[in-house]
Amino acid sequence: MNIDQIYTGCLAQGAYYIENNGEAVIIDPLREVQPYIDRAAKDGAKIKYILETHFHADFVSGHITLAEKTGAKIIYGPTANPNFEAHIAEDGEVLKLGNLSIEVMHTPGHTMESTTYLLKDAAGNNHSIYSGDTLFLGDVGRPDLAQKAANLSQDELAGLLFDSLRNKIMPLEDEVIVYPGHGAGSACGKNMMKETVDTLGNQKKVNYALRADMSREEFIKELTDGLLPPPVYFPANVKMNKEGYASIDEVIEQGTRALNPEEFQIAAEESEAIVLDVRHEDQFVAGHIPSSIFIGIDGSFAPWVGSVIGDVNQTILLVSPEGREKETITRLARVGFDKVIGYLKGGFEAWQSSGKEVDRIESIPASEAHQRLVSEKLPVIDVRKNGEYSAEHVEDAINIPLDFINTHMAEFPKDQDFYVHCAGGYRSVIASSILKSRGYHNMIDIKGGFDAIKNSGFFVTDYVCASTKK
Repeated sequence: MNIDQIYTGCLAQGAYYIENNGEAVIIDPLREVQPYIDRAAKDGAKIKYILETHFHADFVSGHITLAEKTGAKIIYGPTANPNFEAHIAEDGEVLKLGNLSIEVMHTPGHTMESTTYLLKDAAGNNHSIYSGDTLFLGDVGRPDLAQKAANLSQDELAGLLFDSLRNKIMPLEDEVIVYPGHGAGSACGKNMMKETVDTLGNQKKVNYALRADMSREEFIKELTDGLLPPPVYFPANVKMNKEGYASIDEVIEQGTRALNPEEFQIAAEESEAIVLDVRHEDQFVAGHIPSSIFIGIDGSFAPWVGSVIGDVNQTILLVSPEGREKETITRLARVGFDKVIGYLKGGFEAWQSSGKEVDRIESIPASEAHQRLVSEKLPVIDVRKNGEYSAEHVEDAINIPLDFINTHMAEFPKDQDFYVHCAGGYRSVIASSILKSRGYHNMIDIKGGFDAIKNSGFFVTDYVCASTKK
């Protein structure tokens, strides 16, 4: 058998390719499907099934397009009700793949249709599970995303997940390999490990949710404690995965319309599109189109687009590094942002050369920031996540996580300058660009973020850098 984990770091997402005796399955494919088709062709295999573990919230799956292009059958577990042709498998149903078999295990809790697929070898021995968002490494799927659809509370869903883990997954042999749907960095869980594959036996030792002596009540409390609100784009992605979407080929064709600076400006004014600049943060700081939003393509791009732009129906105009336009459009489409209507031909350099207005962000090294703070006590805004801030932060800094900036704009000072920082400089520039687009021009970015702050003499040796006592 051939098993490939196709891991996409930007989304912390794992898709899977399994092939045996000329037949292949794809589990939870990304929206751009040609790599799966090419992989099967390399093996001389026919894609027989597309297995979906559930209706994904954090990305748009490629199941519909892949089925159209290959004739493969889409499989969901019990209770799924998609608006397209699919086989809704029964709990315990067995699918044949060459000399192998795949057992459908209904494991509700993250969502009601959540399903784990158990791969058995030619001798019928349990080999591996493809657990989607039911079981992660070090964690399990959050139970609050499907409350409305299931008409259940998050505690009730958490209880169902407890049963699924105890009755379906934990009785399996310790040697069974666990292939999860996500890894560290995904918003679908709280405390995932950085590893992307493990044995079930080790997970029984290290995963809090699989403790043998844990009661149902303890499980529910630990799972639901500290859950942050999900990103705002999640419901739209679920809807697309359940009801259908445009071909990514059409999305790319629409988005790769090259516009000169004059055409670009007219399109921005007439369409009310967001101008999304995906260059490196240092380039954006040095010069950018006024009111444009920065989210760098080389960071955790797609999840931040989903979190800070939110509305998948928002029209977008791109400013990207030359030659990366198609990549950017593809990565936007992965999280449902299909409304790219063109890009700036020649990039920001063309805009600048045309003599059009340019804006900048004031960004200074941490050492210079400390010198200024000695004489002027300005507010410091920390846009890292709550957990990062709680571990260690600048004394008296105000924590406004980037994830929730749109609902906390009023907390940023309007009547005085203030400093803004994150961990390394990426998120603080996103925050600064959003603030500028809303009329704030009084922020000063601390270049290099908290990493630079800790390494500057003032912040390390004085009182500014300290563990929180809150």
